[in-house]
Amino acid sequence: MILFVRDLTVIDFSYLHQQRGILGESFIVDVELQGELDDTAMVFDFGKVKKVIKQAIDKLVDHKLAIAADCPGLTQSIQHDMVLVSYQSARGTLQLACPTEAFAFIPGTEINEQSVGSYLEQQIKPLLPANVEKLSLTLRTEAISGFYYQYSHGLKKHDGNCQRIAHGHRSTIQIYADGMLAPRLNKSWSERWQDIYLGTDSDLVEATALEYLTPAAGDLSFRYQAAQGWFELCIPASHCEVVPCDTTVECLADYIAEQLKQADNSKQYKVVAYEGVGKGAIALR
Repeated sequence: MILFVRDLTVIDFSYLHQQRGILGESFIVDVELQGELDDTAMVFDFGKVKKVIKQAIDKLVDHKLAIAADCPGLTQSIQHDMVLVSYQSARGTLQLACPTEAFAFIPGTEINEQSVGSYLEQQIKPLLPANVEKLSLTLRTEAISGFYYQYSHGLKKHDGNCQRIAHGHRSTIQIYADGMLAPRLNKSWSERWQDIYLGTDSDLVEATALEYLTPAAGDLSFRYQAAQGWFELCIPASHCEVVPCDTTVECLADYIAEQLKQADNSKQYKVVAYEGVGKGAIALR
């Protein structure tokens, strides 16, 4: 017997890519459980699927920076209970110093739907009852017909896992000018923020303010203290846009709308910005 759950959850995270650098992503998760019926005539109670499997996914990968443990260009070390990571990508060297829970080290040489899915299956299967013989996870991206961008960020004020300095999303954007969808503006912003790190200007610091990292020439340095610990990031300036606000989806939608209004005050703008799949914020100017 096979039990299935479509759209169980969405994993919002970032990962390191050799060509594209740090990359925000959102994977939708479908689940199949194969096994015999238990004494309640079920393979596994649907309520427990959400409780056990979703919670495990959230703990293992969601809102983390996923790193292929065997990828070239990676070095890592531990210093004072902090994990230090350096990654040489085609876009330059990325450096992070974060608490352990900010990272997901996944076996293999690259991060993709298959490698993340296999890792989760191996970690979650032992948590399931004996009658469940096989766990299959299918990870997929949202089918997006319009424009989107993939961004990474950190929210130091957040009381949950969004405070981690390098997690991200694959996000649709819809911009309307005077009530009409504006393809040119949507294309422009999707290209501007494709594969971007969005940093808050108040978290930007000089190199001397870092405790664990040494930035290269042309890098931007970010640091902050959050509830989960101390976070530092050094990233090439070309891989980043610094914004004068927090990088919540509400603030980002408002920032885009304000930028549009400043460029052309004669139009009325509506910005529908998404944070991953099926959620977001609307700003009007």
